[in-house]
Amino acid sequence: MKRQHNSEVVRGVARDMADDRGLEQSSANASDARLSTSPLTLTFLGWPPAFPPVPRIRPILQLRYRNLGYSIWPVVIDNGSGTIKAGFAGQDHPKCFFPSFVGRPKHVRVMAGALEGDVFIGRKAQEARGLLKIKYPMEHGIVTDWDDMERIWSWVYAEELGTLSEEHPVLLTEAPLNPRHNRDVAAQIFFDTFNVPALYISVQAVLSLYSSGRTTGIVLDSGDGVTHAVPVFEGFSMPHAIRRVDVAGRDVTDHLQLLLRKAGHHLHTTAEREVVRTIKEKCCYVALNPAKEEKDSLGRSEEFRLPDGNTVQLGPERFRAPEILFNPELIGQEYAGVHQVVVDSINRVDLDLRKSLFSNIVLSGGSTLCRGFGDRLLNEVKKLALKDIKIKIYAPPERKYSTWIGGSILAGLNTFKKMWVSAEEYQEDPDIIHKKLGF
Repeated sequence: MKRQHNSEVVRGVARDMADDRGLEQSSANASDARLSTSPLTLTFLGWPPAFPPVPRIRPILQLRYRNLGYSIWPVVIDNGSGTIKAGFAGQDHPKCFFPSFVGRPKHVRVMAGALEGDVFIGRKAQEARGLLKIKYPMEHGIVTDWDDMERIWSWVYAEELGTLSEEHPVLLTEAPLNPRHNRDVAAQIFFDTFNVPALYISVQAVLSLYSSGRTTGIVLDSGDGVTHAVPVFEGFSMPHAIRRVDVAGRDVTDHLQLLLRKAGHHLHTTAEREVVRTIKEKCCYVALNPAKEEKDSLGRSEEFRLPDGNTVQLGPERFRAPEILFNPELIGQEYAGVHQVVVDSINRVDLDLRKSLFSNIVLSGGSTLCRGFGDRLLNEVKKLALKDIKIKIYAPPERKYSTWIGGSILAGLNTFKKMWVSAEEYQEDPDIIHKKLGF
């Protein structure tokens, strides 16, 4: 029954999106058909994918949620390990986007009128990070410090969205194959502490598929804490084929920090680690052929200016750090590379479905934004797949936010109404949170 409910919601995407945006499904299919002219094609789609304009979709949502007993549209929170994105359903981009860390002063305050507060979140934490000890309350998609996680959610409501939590249903995201306890505690906090009228917890990768306008595809989502591949066929979820590895962007940052230390650049504090993350985002790239790149990169370097004005010369560290995504053994992890994760997931579904999944690989998450990621993935998947199979990889430019955008779309679907878990339903049966997830 869980699977059936979830499938009905997913299959409602094409119908409801066509109704709200005036799009015909046939035209979407025709557009896809023009994207590929050869069996192996890497396609970079334009953005946004005909998302309905905000002034139009908000009245639609307001009408829908009045029918549900809510007068205001839902809040959508993409709860990532490294960044948190939040906003209102119906918007085409999140209202706030900031690193999901909590900062605490590491020095003694000796002057009155100095920086106030003992806990810093969001923009204030970023501005004062040199004075702070930084801690992420989530690791590999799992919350390890619920008090700090609750502080971040409170900040989102009060400072970023400027609204009361009890007035809005909330759609919260999580990584697939997370422990049930993680979802249980999150639901308890939102219902008992924030008093939300309704809640739905959705798998991140499925929302990325919504944002691409597809009901069939395999999403490779690689963020800061988790990398996972989730296949969906014509709206039917296949939980047995989900593959997850706990190697992602934060591990790339840590490895780059180690490589820089070996090169003589000591960036060891938690604040300096955030500088390393910036270096990763601006300078790193994925090599198409690592062995060849090692030879070709001799003598080549790129300069990066640190906040204090000093510069760092970056050589092969630029491609050695993200290489762990394709070869986790470099950091001693016995996980499969991202290309193997995709192929293994597809090979776990029935033979008749594999062709469609190979031609609908959708990238999502900040780690997939690394230069050369898509080309390398295509090259590696090509080696593992059958020779006559057509492989298409979709890499939307805004894939860093695609999970949130998918949540914004999902919360506006007519077919989604029955998926909300109301506060009354939760009080009667807390396990309903798991029953309605569909995974």
